[in-house]
Amino acid sequence: MLPRLDQKIINTINHAASLLSGAARRAFQAQVVLDYCNGSLSHAKILFGWHLKTLRRALLEREKGEPIPDRAGRGRKKLTERLPMLQADIRELVDPNTCTHPTFKNTFRYTRMTAQAVLDALVQKKGYDKDSLPKLSTMRKLLGEMGYRLRRVRKTKPKKKFAKQTRSSPTSPPPMNGAKKTRKSCEYR
Repeated sequence: MLPRLDQKIINTINHAASLLSGAARRAFQAQVVLDYCNGSLSHAKILFGWHLKTLRRALLEREKGEPIPDRAGRGRKKLTERLPMLQADIRELVDPNTCTHPTFKNTFRYTRMTAQAVLDALVQKKGYDKDSLPKLSTMRKLLGEMGYRLRRVRKTKPKKKFAKQTRSSPTSPPPMNGAKKTRKSCEYR
């Protein structure tokens, strides 16, 4: 016969489980299953809403006395792991077409090459397979992470000597030809 738990105790146990993570959480869940559910995984699933696979793993870890390591290496490998020479090849292609900020205000290097041009150059000059290279948006992100920015290359931006004066500006000087500045008022009739 399984013990009957009131909702307050169930909420407290779920809250305690939510504060833990990893092997500590599974150890707590295994102890709760043994103490309150007499080892019944399906009862613990119904009562606490825990996943059966997690509970099986928790009891197995309890029997062994040590946590089972998580499966590492799942998912897609990073771009730098799949193509270790990619960044060096990109630098070799892009560096001749770059310049730094003329006032050295930042560390970015400005380049004339777009991400599409870099992809095309990698295929043509470096012999990469087009399918093995990243997509355009990923190449833009990679170029940004490498410190390149796509900007039109210019030596310096000339400073304006005077602010552009307009007749309607309250700070502009009076007209040079001696004419008075008149303002017509709008009258509605």
